[in-house]
Amino acid sequence: MKKYLSIALALGCTLLVIFFAVIKQSDNAQLETDAGAIADFSNQLDSAQAQIASGNGAMLTLSNSLNESRSASSAFSNQLSDAQSTLTLDAEQITNLNRQVAEGESENQTLSQRVMDLTNQITSQVTGLTRQIALTQASLDQANKDYALLENRFRIDVAERVVVERKFYNLSELQAQVQNLKENPFYAISPESIYAGLDVEVKSNTLHVISPN
Repeated sequence: MKKYLSIALALGCTLLVIFFAVIKQSDNAQLETDAGAIADFSNQLDSAQAQIASGNGAMLTLSNSLNESRSASSAFSNQLSDAQSTLTLDAEQITNLNRQVAEGESENQTLSQRVMDLTNQITSQVTGLTRQIALTQASLDQANKDYALLENRFRIDVAERVVVERKFYNLSELQAQVQNLKENPFYAISPESIYAGLDVEVKSNTLHVISPN
C-alpha cells in the first residue's frame, strides 16, 4: 500500500513538476511576449511622443501662422473699413459733383436762353435802329436836297429883289413901271401866286419844296 502511495506521490510530484515547468515555460513565453509587446508599445509611445512633439511644433507653427493670419486679417479688415469709408466719401463727392454739374448745365441752359433772347432783342433793336437810321438818312438827304433847292431859290429871289430894288431906285425905270401900272389893269396878288414863283407848296403848316423837272 505504501508502495502504491509512493508511486502515486512520485507520479503526482512528477506531474506537478511538469505542470510547473509547463506553467513556467508558458509564463516565460508570456513574459517574452509581454516584453515584446511592451517594447513595441514603448516604441509606439516614443513614436507617438515624437509625433506629438512634431504635432506640437506644427501646432505652434500653425498657431503662429494663425496669429499672423489674424493680424493680417485685422489689418485687411482695417484697410477694408478705410477703403469703404473712402468709397463712401468718394460716392458722396461724386454725387455732389453730379449735382453741381446738373446745376451748371441748368444754369448754362438758362444763360444760353438769356443770351439768345438778348441776341434776338439786340438784333431786333439793331434792325429797328438801322431802319430808323436809314429813314433818318433819307430824311436828311431830302432835307439837304430841299435846303439846296431853297438856298438856290433864295439866291435867285435875292437877286431878283436886288434887281427890283435897283429898278425902284432908278427914276426912269420907276417912271416906266408907274406908266405900266397906269396902262395895265391892277390884279390882286395872292399867296398862291407868290408861292408859285418860289416853287413850294404850302399845306397848313407844312412847307414842301417842288423839285425842278
